[in-house]
Amino acid sequence: MTPRELANSICETLRRNGYQAFLVGGCVRDLLLGREPADYDVTTDATPDQVIGLFPENVAVGAQFGVVLIPQEELKVEVATFRSDIGYSDGRHPDRVSFSKTAEEDVQRRDFTINGLLMRHDTGEVLDYVGGQADLRAKVIRAIGDPDRRFTEDKLRMLRAVRFAARFGFEIESDTLRAIRRHVEEIRQVSPERLRDELTKMLTEGTARRAIELLDETGLLQQVLPEIAAMKGVEQPPQFHPEGDVWIHTRLMLEALLAGVSPTLAWGVLLHDVGKPPTFKSASETGDRIRFDGHVDVGVRMAEEICRRLRFSNEDTEQILALVDNHMRFKDVESMRASTLKRFVRLPHFDEHLALHRVDCLSSHGNLDSYELVRRFIAETPPEQVRPERLITGDDLQAMGFRPGPVFSQILGSLEDAQLEGEVKTREEAAQFVLKQFGANMNRV
Repeated sequence: MTPRELANSICETLRRNGYQAFLVGGCVRDLLLGREPADYDVTTDATPDQVIGLFPENVAVGAQFGVVLIPQEELKVEVATFRSDIGYSDGRHPDRVSFSKTAEEDVQRRDFTINGLLMRHDTGEVLDYVGGQADLRAKVIRAIGDPDRRFTEDKLRMLRAVRFAARFGFEIESDTLRAIRRHVEEIRQVSPERLRDELTKMLTEGTARRAIELLDETGLLQQVLPEIAAMKGVEQPPQFHPEGDVWIHTRLMLEALLAGVSPTLAWGVLLHDVGKPPTFKSASETGDRIRFDGHVDVGVRMAEEICRRLRFSNEDTEQILALVDNHMRFKDVESMRASTLKRFVRLPHFDEHLALHRVDCLSSHGNLDSYELVRRFIAETPPEQVRPERLITGDDLQAMGFRPGPVFSQILGSLEDAQLEGEVKTREEAAQFVLKQFGANMNRV
């Protein structure tokens, strides 16, 4: 069963039992735009209790707000009862809801006109009480009703306006845009997790550059990511960055991100040069050219603060910081020892490091020599040479007469280097290597 078939069957069941039921929101918008909806929502005049009675397999995720989740295998559809929302003290949830009997009243509480459309599941007839079809044709993001009220109800809607405008290539309608600018500081009241998720969607939907530019134009960027806003006007050495300043370079890289890119790679691209603004030194200060001494270390610390602020998981934080920390290492790959290069390509999710380096080059000097060298190395080097089996263990060292201690890691590290360099290939050669390099100190370890 497809998501559409599940939504249709839910509408069919509701109608068969005497209730109104329509497809609503983003799925209708996407269908009218000729896009495949990611998910489907249904709205009905049936109360939550009535919906629950018809669908025993339900999950009452938000029954107090009139929302019931209907799952089937891997699919799920949200069914929402027609309602009016009354009061938004927390700037996100209605203080209370009043169930209503008309779809026209229900759509007035929704965010944007293009998301306020209803569709008959069987005939495809569209019910438009908010002018959403005209705004789809005009390519406009417009708040339903009073935009100040819509953004006061849920501050995150300001970011959603930007995301939808970027995703669809639409403009934000002038009154809606002015309202965002009036309420821009209130975005700080949104929980870090919701900010993170909305920003991640912007960065991974294939229109990251436009999203960041719209965040800047609305004033939201300075509120949610001031470290990125600080990149504007920070010049770079033209011999390495003919494209211009750090802001231009970062936007060019974001433009190269395709829809569906991994969130950690997208954030790595956004943050890879975040340490440049605070480390900038002009040519007159350095005596030769613009420099950003220590920008990687500073950038890692700044990226970590951003990740903690936005409540990224430890796993995602670790990968984003690794991308920032290692992005300059590619310039040294031609001179790396074999062991160093092998350890480099063993980094977790190295494909993301390689992808970041590629767009970094293409968005600046255009030289892909290091990128191609690493690609060839990975393609031509057998995995067992990149991650060789350990030939000697700590137990073996004790059996050879070495006393356990911190030096064990030094011995095993040196032995692995020799393996990676191709100098040691067998257990016997490994034992000879250890005795030759460390045997003289055996009684002191």
